[in-house]
Amino acid sequence: MKPEYLSLISSLIGVLIGGGISFFLQRNQLKHAYKLKIEELKTEYMAEQTARYYLSHKGYTDRKFETIKKGLGGFDNNEDELRKILVRAGAIRSYRDNEEWWTLLERMPEKIEKKKTS
Repeated sequence: MKPEYLSLISSLIGVLIGGGISFFLQRNQLKHAYKLKIEELKTEYMAEQTARYYLSHKGYTDRKFETIKKGLGGFDNNEDELRKILVRAGAIRSYRDNEEWWTLLERMPEKIEKKKTS
């Protein structure tokens, strides 16, 4: 075999091995990033569901922000993130006696009706 063919074949083998290794490493990295994103979205979804649970209680049409924050937990240092979750859950904010209250938008007619009968 000619020396130039040996050089060509060894270069080709090196490129194939290097490319294969790179492919598998990149594939594993993307799988890991995908799993992390799924967990992040699941956490956000569950936080929204829990917020809706607190705001859907039959006895209360609205809840204090502090009550929701204590119930959900983990938002002591990032209250604005909790507010974003509440908005994504379909809640609106109001103020009463210098306190922040949240109500599900879909329960506003019920809240208004309770105020009329009180």
